Amino acid sequence: MSKRLRIALSAVLSLAFLLVTAPAQATALVTVIRYDASRAAEFSATVDQAAQVWNASVSNVRLVRGTPAHFVVLADNGWPRALPTGLGRGTVWMGRQAVNQGYYPLRIATHEIGHILGLPDRRTGRCTDLMSGSSAPVSCRNANPSAAERAEVDRNFAGATPQVEFGTLHVDR
Repeated sequence: MSKRLRIALSAVLSLAFLLVTAPAQATALVTVIRYDASRAAEFSATVDQAAQVWNASVSNVRLVRGTPAHFVVLADNGWPRALPTGLGRGTVWMGRQAVNQGYYPLRIATHEIGHILGLPDRRTGRCTDLMSGSSAPVSCRNANPSAAERAEVDRNFAGATPQVEFGTLHVDR
């Protein structure tokens, strides 16, 4: 065997060995989305909790408090709503009207952030579906997205077309 052939074969075998023994690398990129809850009044800590729920639920996106923000959260006396202007961007209003009617603030915050993450309302009436919103009973305390909702957010941030309408105010009433 010629010297050049032995060197080439050695290089190929070395590369094959490295490929087989090297640790797997993550292929998905994580999108970091900053939010500003400084004007969310009494809901500020709840919004932080909702961000943590999403962070524990999905792998392609990470929500962090900070500015400049991709989305802002405000408190007002109306009904909760969201205005997603693009994937990961927009405004959320934590309306006190739903809280005064007995709806769970953490579920509200997680639901409204779901719109910012590309999820539409799905009025299934099931407490297990976060995006069922107020169609679930007032007694519902589930603030976690379902497996299908988690997968949809991951797909959205992996390049899929989100099902939510951007530029449309989403009021769950």
